[in-house]
Amino acid sequence: MRRPLLAALVAVVLVLTTAPFASADPPQLRRDGRWLVDPQGRVVIVHGFNLVYKRDPYAPPATAAGFTARDARWLARHGFNGARVGTLWAGLTPDAPGREDPAYVARVQRVLDLLAARRIWMQLDMHQDQWHETYGGEGVPDWAVHRPAPYSAAPPVVAPFPTGYWTPEVSTVFDNFWAGADGLLDAWADAWRVAARAWSGQPYLMGYDLLNEPWMGLEWPTCLTTGCPDSYTAELQPAMEQGLAAIRGIDRDNVVWWEPQQFAGGQPLDTFFTPVAGERQLGFSWHSYCPDVFLESQGIPGGDVENCWDFDRGRQQHALEQSRTMHAVPLMSEWGATDNVRAIEIDAAAADERLMGWTHWAYKRWDDPTTADTAQGMFRDDADLSSVKRAKLRMLVRTYAQATAGIPLAMSFDPHDGAFGFRYRPDAAIAAPTRIFVSPLHYPDGYRVRVDAGRVVSRTARQVLVEADRDADVVTVRIVRS
Repeated sequence: MRRPLLAALVAVVLVLTTAPFASADPPQLRRDGRWLVDPQGRVVIVHGFNLVYKRDPYAPPATAAGFTARDARWLARHGFNGARVGTLWAGLTPDAPGREDPAYVARVQRVLDLLAARRIWMQLDMHQDQWHETYGGEGVPDWAVHRPAPYSAAPPVVAPFPTGYWTPEVSTVFDNFWAGADGLLDAWADAWRVAARAWSGQPYLMGYDLLNEPWMGLEWPTCLTTGCPDSYTAELQPAMEQGLAAIRGIDRDNVVWWEPQQFAGGQPLDTFFTPVAGERQLGFSWHSYCPDVFLESQGIPGGDVENCWDFDRGRQQHALEQSRTMHAVPLMSEWGATDNVRAIEIDAAAADERLMGWTHWAYKRWDDPTTADTAQGMFRDDADLSSVKRAKLRMLVRTYAQATAGIPLAMSFDPHDGAFGFRYRPDAAIAAPTRIFVSPLHYPDGYRVRVDAGRVVSRTARQVLVEADRDADVVTVRIVRS
């Protein structure tokens, strides 16, 4: 009798300790209303980084300065449970439309596997800046460069990022893209088919970000002043629906993320996406770059970082409203791009106020060729993790609710004294506990935790697991320094 009993106990332990891997489906995030939810039904708030390698071959090398298992461990150890990973069109189909480059897919897969091993959720980002290296940018394959007349009669104008977008040639190139000239819109959708075939079953996937910071072309002054609603109707939404359809032909389940026109990330502008009939897994991937910090990065006087409170709160509220309109889940997929610690503190606090997930720009600088601020990345030396910018790190490493067995209601964290507060409405149908990451940087002598209408079922130096009392309406969790 002992052997069958022992075998049964071992089987139970394996099921409990390997969930959610016991399911036939890989663990991935799905949209449920305004939230991302995990396979257990818990609301997941993502805190992470952008991992976008913009130099050929468009994926980080397996070196200390690139990305290795040590980097993935560093991210997980500091509580970062998300990553926006560059999967560039130029890498996916470098030789011809729709023709996959297996070597590139393998290079990206290496990074995805390292992240998945640390249970880090991943958004795949078809990144582009200023279209191509011809214009001082990156993103599209060489064969996708069709210089329009009359500009092709002279050498291309290469202007610093982001002003290179404003040149007549680059703007015309984008107008031609939105119009489907030279088959490029179809070829872009084909590249997403390649990505979906490769990664629809990827563990810890949270979906596909169709195009980084879309530039609407020669109407850009209108986009800067009014948000260019007509460009959404005529160009941007039809293109996003084409990319969505390409992916849905292969992957019916993962979130497909749409980004608004580029100026919406740095100005208080409306955006104009509308719902897609029958589509339940849309995401609104939005960027937040406070204009006062941008002016500072350009050496232009007159900015005041405290103005970012109003800007950030307005952008957070707008993202929630646009997401409701288009029936999508929001994610602040780019922000930061600065060493201004106060700006980072304001951005992160505004995100907490709206319970917004985020991926900060950027983990490593990786000799970024298209940047408005050279003070990017978390390290003074990409090859040396001990060179981390510690003041910046203290603002980004936060105690926060990573997975909530119910609906989050309010969350706050003070990076100066470590005081954390969280309220949520529990869902008795969810068996898994609420998981709170506890910052390893803010409690030098340990921490104290108090739970009202619930109890701590497990705690370590970096994690608290909470279960609600039976019939609890709202659970409150407080964490402070010992």
